Amino acid sequence: MGEAVEPTPSQLIDQRVADLADWRGETLARVRAVIRRAMPDVVEEWKWRGVPVWECRGIICTGETYKAVVKTDLRQGSGAR
Repeated sequence: MGEAVEPTPSQLIDQRVADLADWRGETLARVRAVIRRAMPDVVEEWKWRGVPVWECRGIICTGETYKAVVKTDLRQGSGAR
């Protein structure tokens, strides 16, 4: 029997967008697209029990989703340029 293949962080973010299936998923997808357009070499991560995180020489921002809001936490001093 083979080992179970863990989904990549990008796949987990894709799944979060699909699972939300409402304005929150659309908003998270738009935020993600802006980040990826601005920084094509950004690394997508999945941290803290299910928070999308974008990194480049440190955390750039997070994309948390809640019942009534989509929260983007921009980090100061991440080293991103």
